[in-house]
Amino acid sequence: MSPLYRLLHEDKDIDFKIIVSGTHLSHSFGYSVEQIRKDGFDIILEIETLLSSDTGLSRVKSASFLLQNSLETIAKFNPDLMIFAGDREDVLMYAMIGGYLNIPTIHVFAGDHVEDGYIDNPIRHATSKLSSVHFVTLEEHKKRLIRMGEDKKRVFVTGNISLDKFVQFQPLTKSELKNHFNLQDIFEEFALMIFHPVTEEMPNVDTYFENILKNLEQRNINTFVSYPNVDPGNQKLLKVIDKYKENKNFIFYKNLDRDIFMSIYKHSKFIIGNSSSGICEAASLKIPAINVGLRQTGRYADKNVIFCDTSYQDISDGIDRALSREFSKNLKDLKNSYGDGNSAKKAYEIIKLTDFKSMIAKVEDPLKVELI
Repeated sequence: MSPLYRLLHEDKDIDFKIIVSGTHLSHSFGYSVEQIRKDGFDIILEIETLLSSDTGLSRVKSASFLLQNSLETIAKFNPDLMIFAGDREDVLMYAMIGGYLNIPTIHVFAGDHVEDGYIDNPIRHATSKLSSVHFVTLEEHKKRLIRMGEDKKRVFVTGNISLDKFVQFQPLTKSELKNHFNLQDIFEEFALMIFHPVTEEMPNVDTYFENILKNLEQRNINTFVSYPNVDPGNQKLLKVIDKYKENKNFIFYKNLDRDIFMSIYKHSKFIIGNSSSGICEAASLKIPAINVGLRQTGRYADKNVIFCDTSYQDISDGIDRALSREFSKNLKDLKNSYGDGNSAKKAYEIIKLTDFKSMIAKVEDPLKVELI
Protein backbone atom coordinates (compact mmCIF):
# COMPACT_ATOMS: atom_id res chain seq x y z
CA MET A 1 0.00 0.00 0.00
CA SER A 2 2.99 2.34 0.38
CA PRO A 3 2.80 3.81 -3.18
CA LEU A 4 -0.75 5.04 -2.52
CA TYR A 5 0.08 6.13 1.01
CA ARG A 6 2.96 8.20 -0.37
CA LEU A 7 0.62 10.12 -2.70
CA LEU A 8 -1.88 10.77 0.09
CA HIS A 9 0.86 11.81 2.51
CA GLU A 10 2.34 14.31 0.05
CA ASP A 11 -1.03 15.91 -0.78
CA LYS A 12 -1.25 19.17 1.21
CA ASP A 13 -5.05 19.00 1.17
CA ILE A 14 -5.12 15.62 2.91
CA ASP A 15 -4.39 14.99 6.58
CA PHE A 16 -3.21 11.39 6.24
CA LYS A 17 -2.68 9.25 9.34
CA ILE A 18 -1.88 5.58 9.89
CA ILE A 19 -2.79 3.14 12.65
CA VAL A 20 -0.10 0.50 13.16
CA SER A 21 -0.70 -2.83 14.89
CA GLY A 22 -0.03 -6.57 14.79
CA THR A 23 3.29 -7.93 13.54
CA HIS A 24 4.49 -4.43 12.60
CA LEU A 25 5.15 -3.90 16.32
CA SER A 26 6.56 -7.36 17.06
CA HIS A 27 10.33 -7.86 17.25
CA SER A 28 9.70 -11.58 16.76
CA PHE A 29 8.34 -10.81 13.28
CA GLY A 30 10.80 -8.13 12.22
CA TYR A 31 9.40 -4.95 13.85
CA SER A 32 8.50 -3.45 10.47
CA VAL A 33 7.08 -0.29 12.04
CA GLU A 34 10.62 1.01 11.54
CA GLN A 35 10.04 0.85 7.77
CA ILE A 36 6.82 2.87 8.17
CA ARG A 37 8.65 5.49 10.20
CA LYS A 38 11.43 5.55 7.63
CA ASP A 39 8.83 6.35 4.96
CA GLY A 40 7.91 9.42 7.00
CA PHE A 41 4.22 8.65 7.39
CA ASP A 42 2.28 10.13 10.32
CA ILE A 43 1.37 7.38 12.78
CA ILE A 44 -1.63 8.43 14.84
CA LEU A 45 -1.68 5.27 16.97
CA GLU A 46 0.41 2.17 17.65
CA ILE A 47 -1.48 -0.77 19.16
CA GLU A 48 0.26 -3.91 20.39
CA THR A 49 -2.30 -6.59 19.57
CA LEU A 50 -0.18 -9.66 18.92
CA LEU A 51 -0.32 -12.53 21.42
CA SER A 52 2.54 -14.97 21.86
CA SER A 53 0.36 -17.88 20.85
CA ASP A 54 -0.12 -20.29 17.97
CA THR A 55 -3.90 -20.75 17.84
CA GLY A 56 -6.98 -19.49 16.05
CA LEU A 57 -8.18 -18.18 19.39
CA SER A 58 -5.22 -15.80 19.56
CA ARG A 59 -6.14 -14.26 16.20
CA VAL A 60 -9.66 -13.55 17.41
CA LYS A 61 -8.33 -12.05 20.64
CA SER A 62 -5.89 -9.88 18.67
CA ALA A 63 -8.81 -8.61 16.59
CA SER A 64 -10.71 -7.72 19.73
CA PHE A 65 -7.70 -5.79 21.08
CA LEU A 66 -7.53 -3.83 17.85
CA LEU A 67 -11.23 -3.03 17.97
CA GLN A 68 -11.20 -1.87 21.59
CA ASN A 69 -7.99 0.14 21.41
CA SER A 70 -8.46 1.91 18.08
CA LEU A 71 -12.11 2.87 18.41
CA GLU A 72 -11.72 6.00 20.54
CA THR A 73 -8.82 7.34 18.46
CA ILE A 74 -10.75 6.89 15.22
CA ALA A 75 -13.86 8.49 16.68
CA LYS A 76 -11.86 11.49 17.91
CA PHE A 77 -9.97 11.95 14.64
CA ASN A 78 -13.28 11.52 12.79
CA PRO A 79 -11.78 10.96 9.33
CA ASP A 80 -13.61 11.62 6.07
CA LEU A 81 -12.37 8.27 4.80
CA MET A 82 -10.79 5.04 6.07
CA ILE A 83 -8.67 2.76 3.88
CA PHE A 84 -7.69 -0.84 4.61
CA ALA A 85 -6.39 -3.69 2.47
CA GLY A 86 -6.62 -7.43 2.21
CA ASP A 87 -8.17 -10.32 4.07
CA ARG A 88 -6.85 -10.39 7.64
CA GLU A 89 -8.87 -9.86 10.80
CA ASP A 90 -7.89 -6.17 11.09
CA VAL A 91 -9.80 -5.18 7.94
CA LEU A 92 -12.99 -6.69 9.32
CA MET A 93 -12.63 -4.63 12.48
CA TYR A 94 -12.04 -1.38 10.58
CA ALA A 95 -14.96 -2.02 8.21
CA MET A 96 -17.23 -2.53 11.21
CA ILE A 97 -15.95 0.62 12.92
CA GLY A 98 -16.51 2.63 9.76
CA GLY A 99 -20.05 1.36 9.46
CA TYR A 100 -21.05 2.17 13.04
CA LEU A 101 -19.28 5.55 13.10
CA ASN A 102 -20.75 6.58 9.74
CA ILE A 103 -17.31 6.90 8.14
CA PRO A 104 -16.87 5.96 4.45
CA THR A 105 -14.49 3.06 3.92
CA ILE A 106 -12.45 1.68 1.03
CA HIS A 107 -11.58 -2.01 0.95
CA VAL A 108 -8.51 -2.56 -1.24
CA PHE A 109 -7.92 -5.97 -2.88
CA ALA A 110 -11.61 -6.78 -2.54
CA GLY A 111 -13.35 -9.39 -4.67
CA ASP A 112 -10.42 -11.81 -4.87
CA HIS A 113 -11.17 -15.45 -4.11
CA VAL A 114 -9.10 -18.43 -2.97
CA GLU A 115 -10.28 -22.05 -2.79
CA ASP A 116 -7.94 -23.20 -0.01
CA GLY A 117 -10.67 -23.23 2.66
CA TYR A 118 -8.78 -20.78 4.85
CA ILE A 119 -10.61 -18.24 7.02
CA ASP A 120 -8.97 -15.28 5.24
CA ASN A 121 -11.20 -15.79 2.21
CA PRO A 122 -14.60 -15.34 3.93
CA ILE A 123 -13.07 -12.53 6.03
CA ARG A 124 -12.30 -10.71 2.78
CA HIS A 125 -15.87 -11.11 1.50
CA ALA A 126 -17.44 -10.18 4.84
CA THR A 127 -15.31 -7.03 4.91
CA SER A 128 -16.53 -6.12 1.43
CA LYS A 129 -20.16 -6.33 2.54
CA LEU A 130 -19.39 -3.91 5.37
CA SER A 131 -17.34 -1.49 3.24
CA SER A 132 -18.55 1.53 1.27
CA VAL A 133 -16.27 1.22 -1.75
CA HIS A 134 -14.01 -1.42 -3.27
CA PHE A 135 -10.69 -1.04 -5.09
CA VAL A 136 -10.15 -4.28 -7.01
CA THR A 137 -7.30 -5.70 -9.02
CA LEU A 138 -9.11 -7.51 -11.85
CA GLU A 139 -12.39 -7.25 -13.74
CA GLU A 140 -13.05 -10.76 -12.43
CA HIS A 141 -12.99 -9.38 -8.89
CA LYS A 142 -15.48 -6.68 -9.83
CA LYS A 143 -17.85 -9.29 -11.26
CA ARG A 144 -17.59 -11.35 -8.09
CA LEU A 145 -18.52 -8.39 -5.89
CA ILE A 146 -21.51 -7.59 -8.06
CA ARG A 147 -22.60 -11.24 -7.78
CA MET A 148 -22.38 -10.72 -4.02
CA GLY A 149 -24.89 -7.87 -4.29
CA GLU A 150 -22.55 -4.86 -4.46
CA ASP A 151 -23.60 -2.00 -6.74
CA LYS A 152 -21.15 -1.64 -9.64
CA LYS A 153 -20.88 2.08 -8.85
CA ARG A 154 -19.06 1.12 -5.65
CA VAL A 155 -16.40 -0.97 -7.43
CA PHE A 156 -13.28 0.53 -9.06
CA VAL A 157 -10.73 -1.55 -10.98
CA THR A 158 -7.34 -0.05 -10.09
CA GLY A 159 -4.96 -2.97 -10.53
CA ASN A 160 -2.64 -4.18 -7.77
CA ILE A 161 -1.12 -1.22 -5.92
CA SER A 162 1.76 -3.32 -4.56
CA LEU A 163 3.00 -3.85 -8.12
CA ASP A 164 3.88 -0.18 -8.55
CA LYS A 165 7.03 -0.41 -6.47
CA PHE A 166 8.15 -3.56 -8.28
CA VAL A 167 7.78 -2.01 -11.72
CA GLN A 168 9.45 1.28 -10.83
CA PHE A 169 12.21 0.07 -8.50
CA GLN A 170 15.84 -0.09 -9.61
CA PRO A 171 17.45 -2.97 -7.70
CA LEU A 172 20.75 -3.07 -5.92
CA THR A 173 23.40 -5.12 -7.68
CA LYS A 174 24.14 -8.68 -6.63
CA SER A 175 27.49 -7.46 -5.37
CA GLU A 176 25.77 -4.88 -3.15
CA LEU A 177 23.43 -7.56 -1.80
CA LYS A 178 26.37 -9.85 -1.01
CA ASN A 179 28.06 -7.02 0.85
CA HIS A 180 24.89 -6.29 2.80
CA PHE A 181 24.64 -9.91 4.00
CA ASN A 182 28.43 -10.29 4.32
CA LEU A 183 28.48 -13.13 1.80
CA GLN A 184 31.58 -14.39 -0.01
CA ASP A 185 31.48 -16.47 -3.19
CA ILE A 186 28.14 -18.12 -2.46
CA PHE A 187 24.72 -16.76 -3.39
CA GLU A 188 25.76 -15.63 -6.87
CA GLU A 189 22.51 -17.28 -8.02
CA PHE A 190 19.60 -17.66 -5.64
CA ALA A 191 15.86 -18.14 -5.13
CA LEU A 192 13.28 -16.63 -2.77
CA MET A 193 11.03 -18.72 -0.49
CA ILE A 194 7.93 -17.53 1.37
CA PHE A 195 5.76 -20.22 2.98
CA HIS A 196 2.95 -19.75 5.50
CA PRO A 197 0.76 -22.30 7.32
CA VAL A 198 -2.79 -23.17 6.19
CA THR A 199 -5.43 -24.69 8.49
CA GLU A 200 -6.23 -27.62 6.18
CA GLU A 201 -2.52 -28.53 6.01
CA MET A 202 -1.85 -28.01 9.73
CA PRO A 203 -1.05 -31.63 10.72
CA ASN A 204 1.84 -31.88 8.23
CA VAL A 205 2.72 -28.27 7.48
CA ASP A 206 6.24 -28.70 8.88
CA THR A 207 6.82 -31.69 6.60
CA TYR A 208 5.74 -29.68 3.56
CA PHE A 209 8.00 -26.81 4.57
CA GLU A 210 10.94 -29.16 5.01
CA ASN A 211 10.21 -30.88 1.69
CA ILE A 212 10.83 -27.54 -0.03
CA LEU A 213 14.05 -26.94 1.90
CA LYS A 214 15.31 -30.47 1.18
CA ASN A 215 14.74 -29.98 -2.55
CA LEU A 216 16.57 -26.68 -2.56
CA GLU A 217 19.42 -28.10 -0.48
CA GLN A 218 19.85 -31.19 -2.67
CA ARG A 219 20.04 -29.00 -5.79
CA ASN A 220 22.41 -26.61 -4.01
CA ILE A 221 20.08 -23.70 -4.73
CA ASN A 222 20.94 -20.82 -2.42
CA THR A 223 17.73 -19.31 -1.05
CA PHE A 224 16.53 -16.38 0.99
CA VAL A 225 13.81 -17.87 3.23
CA SER A 226 11.16 -15.81 4.98
CA TYR A 227 9.98 -16.58 8.48
CA PRO A 228 6.27 -17.59 8.56
CA ASN A 229 3.45 -15.23 9.44
CA VAL A 230 1.43 -15.42 12.68
CA ASP A 231 -1.17 -17.93 11.47
CA PRO A 232 -1.71 -21.03 13.61
CA GLY A 233 0.97 -23.57 12.78
CA ASN A 234 3.82 -21.09 12.61
CA GLN A 235 5.58 -22.67 15.59
CA LYS A 236 6.01 -25.89 13.63
CA LEU A 237 7.70 -23.98 10.85
CA LEU A 238 9.94 -22.16 13.31
CA LYS A 239 11.22 -25.50 14.59
CA VAL A 240 12.17 -26.49 11.06
CA ILE A 241 13.98 -23.17 10.63
CA ASP A 242 15.96 -23.87 13.83
CA LYS A 243 16.99 -27.18 12.29
CA TYR A 244 18.29 -25.57 9.09
CA LYS A 245 19.43 -22.14 10.25
CA GLU A 246 23.14 -23.08 10.09
CA ASN A 247 22.79 -24.53 6.59
CA LYS A 248 25.01 -22.60 4.14
CA ASN A 249 22.34 -22.76 1.42
CA PHE A 250 19.84 -20.63 3.34
CA ILE A 251 19.51 -17.15 4.75
CA PHE A 252 16.43 -16.93 6.98
CA TYR A 253 14.96 -13.47 7.53
CA LYS A 254 12.09 -11.97 9.55
CA ASN A 255 11.77 -8.60 7.86
CA LEU A 256 13.96 -6.75 5.41
CA ASP A 257 14.31 -3.18 4.32
CA ARG A 258 12.09 -2.70 1.27
CA ASP A 259 15.03 -1.96 -1.06
CA ILE A 260 16.85 -5.10 0.07
CA PHE A 261 13.79 -7.32 -0.28
CA MET A 262 12.84 -6.07 -3.73
CA SER A 263 16.42 -6.38 -4.92
CA ILE A 264 16.48 -10.00 -3.79
CA TYR A 265 13.16 -10.57 -5.51
CA LYS A 266 14.28 -9.00 -8.81
CA HIS A 267 17.48 -11.08 -8.93
CA SER A 268 15.85 -14.40 -7.89
CA LYS A 269 15.73 -17.34 -10.30
CA PHE A 270 12.25 -18.11 -8.98
CA ILE A 271 10.00 -17.69 -5.96
CA ILE A 272 8.71 -20.79 -4.18
CA GLY A 273 6.23 -21.35 -1.31
CA ASN A 274 2.63 -20.22 -1.07
CA SER A 275 2.69 -16.44 -0.81
CA SER A 276 0.19 -14.32 -2.75
CA SER A 277 3.24 -12.41 -3.98
CA GLY A 278 4.01 -15.31 -6.30
CA ILE A 279 0.55 -14.99 -7.81
CA CYS A 280 0.31 -11.20 -8.00
CA GLU A 281 3.82 -9.81 -8.33
CA ALA A 282 6.29 -12.33 -9.77
CA ALA A 283 4.85 -11.95 -13.27
CA SER A 284 6.05 -8.34 -13.36
CA LEU A 285 9.59 -9.66 -12.99
CA LYS A 286 9.02 -12.47 -15.52
CA ILE A 287 10.21 -15.11 -13.06
CA PRO A 288 8.61 -18.49 -12.25
CA ALA A 289 6.46 -18.79 -9.12
CA ILE A 290 6.12 -22.29 -7.66
CA ASN A 291 3.05 -22.48 -5.42
CA VAL A 292 3.17 -25.45 -3.04
CA GLY A 293 -0.02 -26.85 -1.52
CA LEU A 294 -3.52 -25.46 -1.04
CA ARG A 295 -2.84 -21.80 -0.36
CA GLN A 296 -3.64 -19.52 -3.35
CA THR A 297 -5.45 -22.27 -5.27
CA GLY A 298 -8.39 -20.97 -7.30
CA ARG A 299 -6.84 -17.52 -7.72
CA TYR A 300 -6.33 -16.16 -11.19
CA ALA A 301 -2.71 -16.80 -12.14
CA ASP A 302 -0.54 -15.86 -15.10
CA LYS A 303 1.49 -18.47 -16.98
CA ASN A 304 4.55 -18.02 -14.76
CA VAL A 305 2.77 -19.74 -11.83
CA ILE A 306 3.29 -23.48 -11.30
CA PHE A 307 0.90 -25.15 -8.84
CA CYS A 308 2.21 -28.34 -7.25
CA ASP A 309 1.36 -30.70 -4.42
CA THR A 310 3.30 -30.88 -1.15
CA SER A 311 5.24 -34.13 -1.57
CA TYR A 312 9.00 -34.08 -2.09
CA GLN A 313 8.63 -35.42 -5.64
CA ASP A 314 5.86 -33.00 -6.65
CA ILE A 315 7.95 -30.07 -5.44
CA SER A 316 10.96 -31.46 -7.31
CA ASP A 317 8.93 -31.70 -10.51
CA GLY A 318 7.76 -28.12 -10.01
CA ILE A 319 11.34 -26.87 -9.65
CA ASP A 320 12.39 -28.87 -12.75
CA ARG A 321 9.69 -27.18 -14.76
CA ALA A 322 10.53 -23.71 -13.44
CA LEU A 323 14.21 -24.12 -14.34
CA SER A 324 13.59 -25.56 -17.79
CA ARG A 325 14.69 -23.55 -20.80
CA GLU A 326 11.27 -23.95 -22.42
CA PHE A 327 9.43 -22.49 -19.42
CA SER A 328 11.76 -19.50 -19.22
CA LYS A 329 11.36 -18.88 -22.94
CA ASN A 330 7.57 -18.70 -22.56
CA LEU A 331 7.91 -15.92 -19.97
CA LYS A 332 9.79 -13.46 -22.19
CA ASP A 333 6.60 -11.82 -23.48
CA LEU A 334 4.74 -12.10 -20.14
CA LYS A 335 2.60 -9.17 -19.00
CA ASN A 336 1.22 -9.12 -15.47
CA SER A 337 -2.58 -9.27 -15.51
CA TYR A 338 -2.65 -7.75 -12.02
CA GLY A 339 -1.38 -4.31 -13.01
CA ASP A 340 0.93 -2.10 -15.03
CA GLY A 341 2.67 -0.13 -12.27
CA ASN A 342 0.26 2.84 -12.23
CA SER A 343 -2.36 1.53 -9.81
CA ALA A 344 -1.56 3.91 -6.95
CA LYS A 345 -2.09 6.93 -9.18
CA LYS A 346 -5.42 5.53 -10.39
CA ALA A 347 -6.54 4.92 -6.80
CA TYR A 348 -5.35 8.35 -5.68
CA GLU A 349 -7.29 10.12 -8.45
CA ILE A 350 -10.45 8.19 -7.58
CA ILE A 351 -10.06 9.22 -3.93
CA LYS A 352 -9.64 12.87 -4.90
CA LEU A 353 -12.65 12.95 -7.23
CA THR A 354 -15.23 10.79 -5.44
CA ASP A 355 -17.91 11.89 -2.99
CA PHE A 356 -17.64 9.02 -0.55
CA LYS A 357 -20.05 10.52 1.97
CA SER A 358 -22.88 9.92 -0.47
CA MET A 359 -21.97 6.24 -0.59
CA ILE A 360 -22.13 5.40 3.12
CA ALA A 361 -25.70 4.11 3.20
CA LYS A 362 -25.88 0.68 1.56
CA VAL A 363 -29.53 0.47 0.62
CA GLU A 364 -29.14 -1.86 -2.35
CA ASP A 365 -31.18 -5.05 -2.37
CA PRO A 366 -28.95 -7.84 -3.74
CA LEU A 367 -31.95 -9.18 -5.65
CA LYS A 368 -32.17 -5.89 -7.55
CA VAL A 369 -28.49 -5.29 -8.28
CA GLU A 370 -27.74 -5.41 -11.99
CA LEU A 371 -25.43 -8.25 -12.90
CA ILE A 372 -22.72 -7.84 -15.54
